[in-house]
Amino acid sequence: MLRLDFRHIRHWVFDLDNTLYPPAARLFDQIETRMTDFVMRVTGQDKPCADRLRRLYWAEHGTTLAGLMANHTVDAEQFLHEVHDIDFSALRPDPHLAELIAALPGRKIVYTNGSAPYAAKVLKARGLDAAFDAIYGVEHAGLVPKPQHAAFERVFRMDALDPRQGAMFEDDPRNLCAPHQMGMRTVHVAPAPQTQPHIHYHTDDLADFLQRVLDPG
Repeated sequence: MLRLDFRHIRHWVFDLDNTLYPPAARLFDQIETRMTDFVMRVTGQDKPCADRLRRLYWAEHGTTLAGLMANHTVDAEQFLHEVHDIDFSALRPDPHLAELIAALPGRKIVYTNGSAPYAAKVLKARGLDAAFDAIYGVEHAGLVPKPQHAAFERVFRMDALDPRQGAMFEDDPRNLCAPHQMGMRTVHVAPAPQTQPHIHYHTDDLADFLQRVLDPG
């Protein structure tokens, strides 16, 4: 029973994009388009080349921003502002999910490779803002992105979070490796499961999973 597996958890950490809203909203498509435009401007490459470079930086560095910072002179604050200046109308409030998150025992935080102001807008659009105690963006990790271990350490230390009493919910399986090593319960939230040793659980329905975690029976 899931409730027993999570009975010791007092720190609940949720990724943002494609985790706290369904991938069908395709919100990140807008961000990827803006990131490609930014890469075009910084590198002078055409759109297809810039898009390939964006993907390469994400794969090799954890985020496109980290790749840009490693290889080019960029204004990180400007990047975060530009790429997250998007339309949130595709998002719908989810009061049931908000109730379930609020009912989890202990502290609930959002930790994203996006910016904290962007995360706050997403949570507001989803009606989830009151359910969380804190929001941490990549800026809180000194612009070091997940999946790097140092990024998790910095954010968790800032929040006084004990990983041994923590659970991490993520759509990107590579971002669950460090939390697993730190002793957290790891939950992969995605349409398709991936069998990897650092993933304890998979769900394609976050609300249903949390309901089962809370189910007293």
